Amino acid sequence: MNELLNVGLYCRLSSDDGTIGESGSIQTQKMILEKYCNDNSFKVKDIYVDDGYSGLNFNRPNFQRLINDIEICKINLVITKDLSRLGRDYIQTGYYTEIYFPSKGVRYIAVNDNIDTFKDNNDIAPFKNILNDMYAKDLSRKVKAAKHQRAMNGWDEIYKP
Repeated sequence: MNELLNVGLYCRLSSDDGTIGESGSIQTQKMILEKYCNDNSFKVKDIYVDDGYSGLNFNRPNFQRLINDIEICKINLVITKDLSRLGRDYIQTGYYTEIYFPSKGVRYIAVNDNIDTFKDNNDIAPFKNILNDMYAKDLSRKVKAAKHQRAMNGWDEIYKP
């Protein structure tokens, strides 16, 4: 069956971790996914990378390219490191994993979350999606509060990271 699968690896990170070119996290995601494919005899058709894009929306260039490739039947298996790499908006992520991918005959695997839509062990996925969404929103609130406090203290004029 593996020879019939056209695999698209999807990697995403919301902000660059300071390396030149691709971030270290993206490189690590690629290594994990490529090893997973080698271990399972999956042939990678394409790799889609959105480095520096939030998971709270799906208007990302390479995610849209992935969707286009699904529409033209180039890809029928999408693999991510975990559910949060696909997206952090629990409603949209659930839409893609529960409705869109199955309607297109696309299998989805989140390696580290042990999610595989080909198997019947995915009951935890909606809860993980909710937690991923909550994490992103909580982090956003904390960053905004820290920036506000720095501005109130006049630190933005002295220290600009």
